[in-house]
Amino acid sequence: MNLNITGHHVEVTPAIRDYVTDKLGRVTRHFDHVIDVNVILSVEKLVQKAEVTVHVSGKDIHVEATDADMYAALDSLVDKLDRQVLKHKEKNGDHHSDAKRQTVE
Repeated sequence: MNLNITGHHVEVTPAIRDYVTDKLGRVTRHFDHVIDVNVILSVEKLVQKAEVTVHVSGKDIHVEATDADMYAALDSLVDKLDRQVLKHKEKNGDHHSDAKRQTVE
């Protein structure tokens, strides 16, 4: 997994980098076919914004989250991303098992 973290109007400190890496580990636990991850952290006045684009086989998943605190924005971002990855995983499940059930019945 290639991880790219960039900051717009914010410095990406080692603490933030470690926090993002730990949180994205949750996504790779559910779905290990992640090819590339791009994280963009930005600040606009009083709003902290976190965006992530995850490139998996066959699809790009893009999620955004905003909050007054960067860590809270990252938490909600990872929750949203986790739901999207699980949804993608369920859609791309094994379709052959349905055919087997229909022929057996």
